[in-house]
This record gives sequence, C-alpha cells and structure tokens, in this order.
Amino acid sequence: MNIHVLSLFPNMFEGVFGSSILKKAQEKGAVTLGVTDFREFSINKHNQVDDYPYGGGAGMVLKPEPLFNAVEALVSEGKKPRIILMCPQGERYTQAKAEELAQEEDLIFLCGHYEGYDERIRQHLVTDEISIGDYVLTGGELGAMTVIDSVVRLLPGVLGNNDSPVLDSFSTGLLEHPHYTRPAEFRGMKVPDVLLSGNHAKIDQWREQQSIKRTFERRPDLLDKMELNPKQQNYLNSLKLGK
Repeated sequence: MNIHVLSLFPNMFEGVFGSSILKKAQEKGAVTLGVTDFREFSINKHNQVDDYPYGGGAGMVLKPEPLFNAVEALVSEGKKPRIILMCPQGERYTQAKAEELAQEEDLIFLCGHYEGYDERIRQHLVTDEISIGDYVLTGGELGAMTVIDSVVRLLPGVLGNNDSPVLDSFSTGLLEHPHYTRPAEFRGMKVPDVLLSGNHAKIDQWREQQSIKRTFERRPDLLDKMELNPKQQNYLNSLKLGK
C-alpha cells in the first residue's frame, strides 16, 4: 500500500511514522508513507493557501488550487487513489471503514486548517470525507494519523499474529473479551479458572460470552446492529434478565 499525506505541518508526522507498528510496516515493505507540504503547490509568490470567504464571515478558507495541484502531482497515470478529506462533517470513522480502506493500493489524505475548505475540493477532488468523532481539532493531522494507524495494522504481515486484527474490538461487531496473563494469582486476584483449564471449547465459549457481556454493559448500541445466533441471543437475554 502507498499512503501519502498532504499537510501544512509535515513535521508532525515524523515521530508517528518513525515509531512502533508504522515503522515496522515500512521496514517489512507492507506500506510506503509520505508527507508533502501542499504550500509548495501555491500559485502565488507569497505561497498563500487560504483566503477570506466569499460572503464574509469569520476565519479563512483553504483555496482549491494548492490541493488540486498537489494531488495531481502525486497521482500517476492510470492510478485512481482514494482521496480522503479529514473533516468534522465527514462520515463517522469505524473499524468497518478501516477494513474497507485496507483493501486499497493507494490512499491520499488531505489535512486542512483554518475555518474550512473551498467547497469545490469536496465536490470535485475527494472520494471520502472522514471524521474521527464529534469534536473539532485544530487540523486534520491527528485524525489522519489515527486512520492511517488503524488501516496499516490490518495489512497482511504487519502484526506478529495475523489473527490479532480479526479478533480486535469492533471487527466482530462486539467489544473484545478480557485478557489475562501470568501470574495466575496477583495480590489475591485470580485468573478465571476456565482459562487455566486447557479446554479450548470452553475457553472459546467463555470469551464469546464475555464479549457479549462487555458489549451489553458498555456499548449496547452495537448489539442493535448485530444478528446473533440462537446461543448468543439466549445468553444476551439472560443478561437482560439479570441472571
């Protein structure tokens, strides 16, 4: 996968792209990551990328020329990358969206600042608008980092265990079950006996039920979107009844 970011503050990405899973993914050849300052594609001598909004109002608006020019310079002939605008007005980001984007070969992220974008950028340049939550950040950089991290970790071979992303919270529609490791007892707190039993069928059942229980307690809205099998539904019903 090739991922490129257009930002006015490219140095913000140095630590993120050079650390942890994103660094390892690049070393393994699973992804190439690049950042360009789109101010370089301004069309005037002052390198201006924003201007006052037509009709008046507070703040400044990003001009269309620098972003259009930067994207066109990045896109090779015959390529059709997903061009993603990080924006509070975009669709709410989910694990399902991460899995969708992980199937692509080329992604370009547009990170804006100021009051907003010229509407022609939305209408004629981008393919996706994404919001990471119902709040406003200073710019799109932190949101882009979040999305990129969540996508890259899904690429084959990036994580040490290929089952890890499949079993993550939200990937199955449920929150992930609790985890335990050594020691089996710590300050009087014990690991559940079933996890020490060696009975993998019972362990799988316990984990599934714990996922349902945790989702019911913390994110019941997720269960409204799921089709549970009869056993799962019976367990959920018992939780609702307080059994």
